[in-house]
Amino acid sequence: MKVSVVVCTYTLDMYEHFREAADSVLAQTHDDVELVVVVDGTPQVYERVAEDYGDREDTVVTCNDENVGLLASRNRGAELASGDVVAFIDDDAVADEAWTERLVRAYEEEDAIAAGGKMTPEWVAGKPSFLPEEFYWLVGVTHRGFADGPGEVRNTFGSNISFRADVFADLGGFDVEIGGRKGNKNLQGGETELCARMREAYGQGVWYDPKAEVAHKVFEYRTEFRWLVDRAFWQGYSKRGMDVLAPESTGDESAFLRQLLFDSVPGRVGDLVRSPSVAGCLQLFALFVLTGVVGAGYLYGVTVWG
Repeated sequence: MKVSVVVCTYTLDMYEHFREAADSVLAQTHDDVELVVVVDGTPQVYERVAEDYGDREDTVVTCNDENVGLLASRNRGAELASGDVVAFIDDDAVADEAWTERLVRAYEEEDAIAAGGKMTPEWVAGKPSFLPEEFYWLVGVTHRGFADGPGEVRNTFGSNISFRADVFADLGGFDVEIGGRKGNKNLQGGETELCARMREAYGQGVWYDPKAEVAHKVFEYRTEFRWLVDRAFWQGYSKRGMDVLAPESTGDESAFLRQLLFDSVPGRVGDLVRSPSVAGCLQLFALFVLTGVVGAGYLYGVTVWG
């Protein structure tokens, strides 16, 4: 199977990180990989990408006429892709060399129509001691309790997800009205909505292989408590948006909340009783705060979405 990997980028500030992402795609152990680069309306970035990658036979490079956002750029990349599978990775991530090989295995051995894997953290400025692993999803990393092992899930992160090309095309790609920043309302969930439509149309979710790893760079600003609180609020808002826009996608968050309240919290309290630590206390405190902020964002979403 040929795998086309779409990487979208738009700013020179991220260029070196983009190069690391692109190079990781080109260094895959799977021997039939195509890199599709979509520059989102920044000619200066396009010139550098074309200079560095434009002459490669295994690479397609294009530039949008204007900035249209991540989901529209991904859709364009998928249209240009020639692979049997279209995969997506962000320009601040680095794929394990066996990433596409593991994805192909899911299609060939599990009869998957979509496949994704685990997001692991690359702490650029060090791991914050207060951040509980249950909330790693705030920084784009697979969180504790996501899945017990390989199997079908609703969706994986947008930086580690793939689809059979014909399925992606049949679904019309990502709904560009769903994801991306709209003013200060950071509505997330493009892959969630798409996968909900996919399950409705095909009766299947995404095959999750935890060995299909992509490392996500967690920059310093993403480890600041204020940023995490803001992120949690808009994630709660997005949850309500998904309830309205894609009601069939709901369920995973409720299960996560139950796990948080009836498993994680009692477990952490027990750990602190047996072995008290400052880090443990901070993580328990952060767990309660972030859960409350997500709830506040959801309630705000009710006033907006109804």
